[in-house]
Amino acid sequence: MAPGSGSLAGALPVDRARSPWIWGPRADVAVFGGSAALALGLVALARPLGWVGILPAWGWVVFVLLVDVTHVWTTLFRTYLDRGELRKRARLYIGVPVACWAAGCALHLGSERAFWRALAYTAVFHFVRQQVGWVAIYRARAGERSRAGRWLDDAVVYAATGWPLLYWHTHLPRAFRWFVDGDFVRLPMLASAVRPLGAFYVALLLAYAGRGVLLGLRGRPNLGKHLVVATTAATWYVGIVATDSDFEFTVSNVVVHGVPYMALLWAYTRARGQETPGSLVATVARGGAVVFLTVALALAFSEEMLWDRLVWHDRPMWFGGDPDAPLLGPLAKALIVPLLAVPQATHYVLDALLWRRKDTGPAQARALGFRRAASS
Repeated sequence: MAPGSGSLAGALPVDRARSPWIWGPRADVAVFGGSAALALGLVALARPLGWVGILPAWGWVVFVLLVDVTHVWTTLFRTYLDRGELRKRARLYIGVPVACWAAGCALHLGSERAFWRALAYTAVFHFVRQQVGWVAIYRARAGERSRAGRWLDDAVVYAATGWPLLYWHTHLPRAFRWFVDGDFVRLPMLASAVRPLGAFYVALLLAYAGRGVLLGLRGRPNLGKHLVVATTAATWYVGIVATDSDFEFTVSNVVVHGVPYMALLWAYTRARGQETPGSLVATVARGGAVVFLTVALALAFSEEMLWDRLVWHDRPMWFGGDPDAPLLGPLAKALIVPLLAVPQATHYVLDALLWRRKDTGPAQARALGFRRAASS
């Protein structure tokens, strides 16, 4: 369960039209600051408690299954579980998973590494763009219209994520990977660019901080935006550059990405449930955050069970099966692995389309704090 989800249940959909916060200061700090504090705190405890190295079994359950995979499935409440939304964009919701599977099959038939590499870089882009999106929402909440300010905001977030990624690519192999070994391209020829680009990144951070202080002194603070920028910079640096451990990377990478997304989808589910009181989404909303997360977790567990039973065979204690079962042949693997990756790939694609300003309906606007909820 996301940190603070119980207290957020009454706070997320509240109207904040005159506030730069999305859901209110306490809720926003709990979601963005709390997730980052949890991640960084666990990284700080990793060495004293002996968690450095390969992600332990409990860590996989908590951070991969309960947060990472589960957050992917919460997208269903914005899409396939909403009959009205599904009817409105039927071609999109049918075409995207079919296209993802077809493209995945083509890549996998050509090269298994090409498939995982394409999926990994799509995931990286998705993670980076989510942070840019949060900053853009806070900028809109605060009514910031400066083009220079937008450029600086985008530049500092891209640098906060891009510079650690550059470091990663120039220091392969690392003790962690995105999906599988070899999914990132080794770029040792760019090692000489790490230091000067790091200096440029620091300059951007200083410029951003200076502008933030100046606007604050003028009575236009945007603390939520600063919180997102600061936590992005801290977690991406700590998880990729400052440490070299599967546990520390996973914790710092997954928590700050998955928890805010699940909070947003829970806010959307409640807002949409008010619009369509007889729908499945409304039924889940009435059940509360526990039902919302339980549905997503059940689907996530089912997906991981299929991955393990059909492909990996490495978690029999959770999913049963024979760890010594024969692996799939090349053709079967090229068909089944992309099929199992469809939920993830579809999440990446749809997430890039559904939260655009031009696609913002009433429920989405309320979920982001731009409109008052239909009932108090």
